[in-house]
Amino acid sequence: MKNILTIFCLASASMAMAQADFNDVFAAGVEDAEQFTNDYMAPLSESAIYNFSTGWYNSADAKPLGGFEISIVGNITGFKNKDDKKVFVLDPNDYQNLDFVDNPGTARAVSSALGDLSGIDVFVEGQVAGITVREEFELPSGLSGEGLDFIPSGYLQGSVGLVKGLEIKARFLPKIEYEGAAVGLIGVGLQNDITKLLPADKILPVAISAVIGYTKVSGDYDFTDANLIEGEDQRIEADISTWAFSAVVSTKLPIINFYGGLGYVTGKSVTDVLGTYRVTQGPFASETYVDPFSITKKVNGVTGTVGAKLKLGFFRLNADYNLGAFNTLTFGINFGMR
Repeated sequence: MKNILTIFCLASASMAMAQADFNDVFAAGVEDAEQFTNDYMAPLSESAIYNFSTGWYNSADAKPLGGFEISIVGNITGFKNKDDKKVFVLDPNDYQNLDFVDNPGTARAVSSALGDLSGIDVFVEGQVAGITVREEFELPSGLSGEGLDFIPSGYLQGSVGLVKGLEIKARFLPKIEYEGAAVGLIGVGLQNDITKLLPADKILPVAISAVIGYTKVSGDYDFTDANLIEGEDQRIEADISTWAFSAVVSTKLPIINFYGGLGYVTGKSVTDVLGTYRVTQGPFASETYVDPFSITKKVNGVTGTVGAKLKLGFFRLNADYNLGAFNTLTFGINFGMR
C-alpha cells in the first residue's frame, strides 16, 4: 500500500493508480482482478481529476498587453468526510472466482483506494489436476489506512496579457523521477475579460471573465523489482486529462481582492497495467498474463470557487476553496507585473 504514496506524493497526486498486491489480485484470475481494480481505483481517479482541474485563475481582471504573472500553485483535495468514496460494494455474484471467507456469497462493503477498511479476507478455489486448490488473501486497504486523507498537487503556472481582455496561461511540472516512478504535467488555458470590451470598464467595481483550461498529467511506475509477482517489465502507465470551464467575477481594488467562479469540469484517466505477470499461487498458478488490462474513468461535474488575492507590488498571494464532488483548497505564490 505504500506504493500508493510513492506515486501520489512524488508528483503531487498525479497518476490515478494505487497499487494493490498484484500477486494476490491476479490469484483471482485476470477478469476478476480487472473488475476489482476498476472499482477500487474509481474514487481515486475521480479525486485526481478534480484536483488537477483547479487553480486556473485568481482574478477575473485580465492583464493588459504584456502584463504577466508567474505562480507556484499548490492544491489539496480532501476526502476525510467522503465516506461514500472510501468504500464500494463487492458482490461475489458479479465475480467469477472471488468470494469472502466470512459469509461467502453475500455482498459487503470493502475499501476503495481512498479507504481504510482492512482485515477483509477473500478466497479463490478451483480444480487443478483433479485436486481442489484454495488460496486465501486479504483485500487491500487505501490511503486513509495509511493516515492520508487528502491528495496534494503542485506545479508552475504562467500567464501573459494579450489584447482586448485576452490572457493566455500555461502550467508545467517537469518530469520527475524517484524510486522507479516518473511523472510530468503540462497545461494551457485562456481567459477572456468581458468587461474589458465595455466603455465603462475603468469605472466598474468588478470584472467578469470566462476561463477555459486543459491539463494533461502523464506518469509511469516500474515495479519489476518489487517482488510482488514473478514477471518482466512490470509497470503502470497512467494519463489524466482534464478540461475546466469557468465564469469568474472579482473585485478591482488596489491591494486585496475577492473572486468567485462557477465552473464545469470534465476529465478522463487511463491507467494501463503493462508487462508480464506469472501467477504462482492458487488455482491460476500456471497462468501468465501479458499487458493484462487498462482502466478508464470519466468524470464530469459542476464546481464553485470562492477566494481572495493579496497584492503587494510585484509579489502576490492567493487562496481559494473549490466546491465539487471533491473539494479542493488551492493556494498560490505569484510574481508579476501589470
